[in-house]
Amino acid sequence: MLRLFRVGGNRAEQFEPQSAIFPGRMATVVRRAADGERELTRLSWGYVLNQKDRAPKRVTNVRDDKALVSSFWRDSIEQRRCLVPASSFAEPKEVTPATWHWFGLIGAEPRPLFAFPGIWRRYKGPIRKGGEPVELDVYAFMTTLPNALVGSINHERMPVLLTEEAEFETWLTGSTTEAMGLVKSYDPARMRMVQSGFAKEDLLAV
Repeated sequence: MLRLFRVGGNRAEQFEPQSAIFPGRMATVVRRAADGERELTRLSWGYVLNQKDRAPKRVTNVRDDKALVSSFWRDSIEQRRCLVPASSFAEPKEVTPATWHWFGLIGAEPRPLFAFPGIWRRYKGPIRKGGEPVELDVYAFMTTLPNALVGSINHERMPVLLTEEAEFETWLTGSTTEAMGLVKSYDPARMRMVQSGFAKEDLLAV
């Protein structure tokens, strides 16, 4: 991961591999530190949306058609972008009980690494109804229209996938226009379904 995302060893927090990441849990993210260098750190998945008389809600994904028109996202898109490393992602089939279909890239390794283009911000406030205020860094990542492979399971959205260093650098440091130019469906010919069933985790990582 350090090699792929060009992060120095002294800029990386220690972490254990995770077979799945759920909203509100901590996950590894690559972002630019205050001095402009890349760092590998851990953030909480899901922006926190406060709702009157209801519990705060975690919003985990940024729709590409809402990213620049919603004040909830726009400032982060313009100023605080990050990369979310992953080796697979899951989409549920709308049946009861739900079946989970995991997607990965085609490559020399069973689960080649890639990144979701993400955004982050510092949140200050409660994360549960009536809870004490907390301060934590949170992230979300971009989604777009599904390609043919993912669309066979989820007809509405899929995560945006980045795989090349030039894409990583553009997302982290490019203009808003340049960064948003990367937001598109990934080539289905370079992907495969790696697991299907009731498991909510990638069993290869267990």
